[in-house]
Amino acid sequence: MVPRILSFKRGAGSKERRAKQFRVLVVDDDENMRTFIMSVLQSAGYQTASASDGDEAISLASKTDPFDLLVTDEMMPRMVGHQLARYMRERYLDMKVLYLTGFRDELFKAKGSLWADEAFLEKPVTPEALQQAVSQLLFGRVDHKELR
Repeated sequence: MVPRILSFKRGAGSKERRAKQFRVLVVDDDENMRTFIMSVLQSAGYQTASASDGDEAISLASKTDPFDLLVTDEMMPRMVGHQLARYMRERYLDMKVLYLTGFRDELFKAKGSLWADEAFLEKPVTPEALQQAVSQLLFGRVDHKELR
């Protein structure tokens, strides 16, 4: 089964953006999934931080430098992923969002469609598909050199 990636993207990133170490905030109420996502992204050279829910993510983001990317589950207690993404993007205008969820129907029922610089990847996901989706969001293309 090939994972589906739905995305609206900007043009390719500049050399300066490619040289920078991107910061990714991973939010999922499933500890095993958070660990998996962080491991995949760290092995690809991204700086990562994690939170188990929206409140924890908001608190963490308020105490640190801005994140470049939010990777969030949709179905979480207290605050669903698209609500968290809206909150974060209102405060951090350059933040991109990757929804990583097994509840595609719930996401699109509530959200309708993806905004610019957002993508959706359905669980379960392979490390390669996750790396490709992140690369597409951050660089506007899939950079095969980054896939390890």
